[in-house]
Amino acid sequence: MASEQLSDAGVPGWWRALGLPGLIDLHVHFLPERMERRVWHHFHHGGPLMGEGWPITYEWPVERRVARLRELGVRTFPALAYAHRPGMAADLNEWTLGFARRTPGCLPSATFYPEPEAGKYVRAALDDGAKIFKVHLQVGDFDPRVPELGEVWGLLAEAGVPVVVHASSVPVPGGYVGEEPISGVLRRHPRLRVVIAHLGMPEYDPFFELAARYERVALDTTMAFTDFSERGMPFPDRLRPALLDLGLAGKVVLGSDFPTIPYPYAHQLEALDRLDLGDAWLRAVCWTNGAAMV
Repeated sequence: MASEQLSDAGVPGWWRALGLPGLIDLHVHFLPERMERRVWHHFHHGGPLMGEGWPITYEWPVERRVARLRELGVRTFPALAYAHRPGMAADLNEWTLGFARRTPGCLPSATFYPEPEAGKYVRAALDDGAKIFKVHLQVGDFDPRVPELGEVWGLLAEAGVPVVVHASSVPVPGGYVGEEPISGVLRRHPRLRVVIAHLGMPEYDPFFELAARYERVALDTTMAFTDFSERGMPFPDRLRPALLDLGLAGKVVLGSDFPTIPYPYAHQLEALDRLDLGDAWLRAVCWTNGAAMV
């Protein structure tokens, strides 16, 4: 497949050829309707435009997007939401957990924000079955090391659930990004299961080092290696051996950013395939590693 363009219709044949039962994608977004409209408006009109802009390939009704994931063979996915101000995380959690209950294949997900009640609603989300969390340090513009989050990180480390953390400066600089803020959290909670979004692009090196240093730190492939990202944030060839080793060690998982991506879903898989790291690596990244986390 590496020499041919893969279409969405060809995705099931691709993972079947690898001997997989489907795909596990740990970086998918579904949001409350009003919030989703605002996010999409931001991307269209005031967002992180790169190159020719950021067209949203799957700007479709919810039901059609869920159907497309099923057609692709994505067996497990979250509805990642994230809070950008105080007082909204608990309501978002109620929505995402409800969405998961009524959507087969959707992982119960939750978020949090540094505020006095964060420990209470994170504990409630875990009790309600949350299997994955998401925080966006750039959009949220908060330091993950603040005292208000000490209890939260401790709860999540004890529960062993993955936390997808947008910790790098993609798509635009700002917020508490870079390796040091989240590294400070890990020094206090070394058993925390952190998944660094986007492989940490464009700060690949320090986040790869973080994944190698901590047993439970992993990286997701969201938008990495695609033509869109390679134009401005190319993956350094020197890290290919580390990418191979980390993937086979369970530390790289499939992520896509569906639906807010400027190309077909199939292109993310095509980008992974053309790395030519082998079928065992692809099987680990696209299924085995994610299954072990959730």
